[in-house]
Amino acid sequence: MSDRRFMLGSLLIDLECEMRSLQLWVEETPSPEALQSKEPFCIDTLNFDQWLQFVFLPTLHFLLESDAELPEECSVTPMAEEYFGSTAPGVLSSLLRIDELLTGGDV
Repeated sequence: MSDRRFMLGSLLIDLECEMRSLQLWVEETPSPEALQSKEPFCIDTLNFDQWLQFVFLPTLHFLLESDAELPEECSVTPMAEEYFGSTAPGVLSSLLRIDELLTGGDV
């Protein structure tokens, strides 16, 4: 596993931990229809924190586990800043580091 892949895995764990600590992690999975939204961030069917938990994180974990090519660009932080404001600095920090790693290669 490359350093970049290892670092991404660590950042995904950090993001989940931050979400759990803020009680943003839920046990109930959204309906299959809600997860099939074609809108960016499933904005029409999910809250942003649900999108992170049920779409963003699983997708990146799948790419890591299947040794698939990682995205060359990621820009989730602006949406997160809009959604969370200043209420979730740890989540924002984790997402910024993920964006930087995937887009620029370094954190």
